[in-house]
Amino acid sequence: MSRHVFDGDISGFGTQSGTRIVVGHWTASPLGEFTDVMVEFADGERLLLAPSTEVRDFVTATYTFDRHEIVDVVHRRVGDRVSVEAGELALEFTVGSVTLLGRLLAVMPDAVVTAPWFCTISDPIARVLLSGVRTRGTAGGGRREYYGARGQHRIVSASASWRGDDLGGLTRVEPPVRFGFGSTPAAPGVTAVRTTVVVR
Repeated sequence: MSRHVFDGDISGFGTQSGTRIVVGHWTASPLGEFTDVMVEFADGERLLLAPSTEVRDFVTATYTFDRHEIVDVVHRRVGDRVSVEAGELALEFTVGSVTLLGRLLAVMPDAVVTAPWFCTISDPIARVLLSGVRTRGTAGGGRREYYGARGQHRIVSASASWRGDDLGGLTRVEPPVRFGFGSTPAAPGVTAVRTTVVVR
């Protein structure tokens, strides 16, 4: 059994076209620093945009997609503005104030909120309070995954385009995305997280 730990943040938001977008920006991981993007279009197609074969192989062994592409993924943050270019997808969003959940997480020890045992006991609470959200579950290939949130901020504005077509303004992540056993929160936001994947 091996354990793989990813530190970074997950940003999720919806658009008026019905597209939902999840950006994982990982500053420390077994695969180095990288950004990947998961997209679910209005018709239900699930697309992974990955920066390398290594990232693609790990992510597709953990999550489910209808299609995946290896593309250059460029993540930039200047102040509260974030932009991501990933192949034919381009997006920008603005990070706003801390959420109530973020305030609660800020007063808890980091080692506690990111520990798999804490993710296990917090999962039933997350299911009730945050529709579609799970903090633990069984991923692809018999893998077990734990999401330890350590902070959260709102996304207050966003724009995105696919193949040059505008995807519309910012909306909630509804319905929940279907890449794995859980979704990002419905309210657009950026969650600082430690993800632990246990491979048996």
